Amino acid sequence: MSMASSSFSGSGNALMWFRKGLRIHDNPALECASRGVTGGGFLYPVFVIDPHYMEPDPRASSPGSSRAGLNRIRFLLESLKDLDLSLRKLGSRLLVMKGEPGEVLINCLKQWNVEKLCFEYDTDPYYQQLDMRVKDYASAARIEVFSPVSHTLFNPADIIQKNGGRPPVSYQSFLKLAGEPSWASSPLMTIFPSLPSVGDVGSSQIVEVPTLEELGYVDIEMGNELPPFRGGESEGLKRLREAISNEKWVATFEKPKGDPSAFLRPATTTLSPYLKFGCVSSRYFYQCIQDVYTRNKKHTSPPVSLLGQLLWRDFFYTVAFGTPNFDQMRGNKICKQIPWNDNDELLTVWREAKTGYPWIDAIMTQLHKWGWMHHLARHCVACFLTRGDLFVHWEKGRDVFERLLIDSDWAINSGNWMWLSCSSFFYQYNRIYSPISFGKKYDPNGNYIRHFLPILKDMPKEYIYEPWTAPLSVQTKAKCIIGKDYPKPMVSHDSASKDCKQKLAAAYELNKKLNGVVSEEDLKVLQRKLDATCDSVLNPVHSHSSSGDKRQRRS
Repeated sequence: MSMASSSFSGSGNALMWFRKGLRIHDNPALECASRGVTGGGFLYPVFVIDPHYMEPDPRASSPGSSRAGLNRIRFLLESLKDLDLSLRKLGSRLLVMKGEPGEVLINCLKQWNVEKLCFEYDTDPYYQQLDMRVKDYASAARIEVFSPVSHTLFNPADIIQKNGGRPPVSYQSFLKLAGEPSWASSPLMTIFPSLPSVGDVGSSQIVEVPTLEELGYVDIEMGNELPPFRGGESEGLKRLREAISNEKWVATFEKPKGDPSAFLRPATTTLSPYLKFGCVSSRYFYQCIQDVYTRNKKHTSPPVSLLGQLLWRDFFYTVAFGTPNFDQMRGNKICKQIPWNDNDELLTVWREAKTGYPWIDAIMTQLHKWGWMHHLARHCVACFLTRGDLFVHWEKGRDVFERLLIDSDWAINSGNWMWLSCSSFFYQYNRIYSPISFGKKYDPNGNYIRHFLPILKDMPKEYIYEPWTAPLSVQTKAKCIIGKDYPKPMVSHDSASKDCKQKLAAAYELNKKLNGVVSEEDLKVLQRKLDATCDSVLNPVHSHSSSGDKRQRRS
């Protein structure tokens, strides 16, 4: 990891570079930067706004930048505002700057006579490249660098080293290798009495945390429903305290149980956005859960327990860190090579919540409005796009989630899309989420659909999941004519899922025959064979009658 010691010698100025880890509690980089300032030195806490990530992109399919939807940008700005307030209470403040992060950082190191640079280690390929560039400059300029692992419970490199230089590709093998974190029984620093003051910033252009309007987001139509997530450490810790206070719920937590249709009070901690941005420390969360387990000897265990969920996060981080091309199919050794179709029309219909399946469209609408959905809801729409119905490449769906989710996380997002498409980790492709019966099991009245798809709010519950089966008189009374006010189903689930299974069976057979070394040409040949036999993806359901009602139910 090329990390210097955390005990800096001498005096002088320190720079704390915030990226993720937008918090005060359990922040070893901030702790080290603060401790390293002596003899009249200053501490410069910096966050760099990357225009590529933050500025509006008029070509994007929905409000936001080329990389992030508006919900995530709003969450980040709120998190920065909260961090700035916390720093000010400790006698410091957040120095917000704009520009290419590496360039801005190197300029700051030059101008401010910085002797110590501290930032949280990040395994994402983007940050790996950026950090190497900054570290190279710091090394040449004799600036000490401390970059501790504190975004995850474990150092992924340590787990990979224990496994002989290869990442573990199953959760159970990861658990065996990981064991107990080295810091698990040590007190984490959660309170700072004060921080060193900020010195002269010279000619550097420092700005306040910008508003959405100041970034160029004006006249944005987001509807009248703001996401129920306010960014920042203060809100994250409040949610953590609320979750942990219900000790029985923590002790008996069991994933994948939970109601994906419960949107007013989601059946999870809803802490994922706060963990993604590091507003809440996963290590502190781990210790809080362990404290509950100490008082409640009878509790669930990984993989289904609440602690198990944190460990899943580390598992994906570790596999991603040790797997070249983890975020794509080609050149990815742990990913099955499958001839997915690249039909952007199908992708667009799915992304824009116009599939004609209310359960799927309601989930995608919640994604647009909130930037968040329950994990089982994510499973349903990911399965529908890939191996369940449309056979669209998982990378395309991953990119939609990557942009729109508040909690989008490079390693976890790619890992889950490989899992849900049966490309890696999970291979039981015959188990498909029904776009009809799965949601009905949790929410027979269709309240979730009625909320997110108000055009269907008056549809009787017996037709709410399959409105195309409602008689025309019922549709008229509900003020929703299928094919006019709400789309017909884009595919027949029954035949589309059958085709998808045939295609995956053929792809699995090819991967097995060629021992995973499948060329582009091999996939093209297979694609042509499959196209000749499987064409239901483009055959929508036309009937308004109830003839298809029973045959489309599948669990």
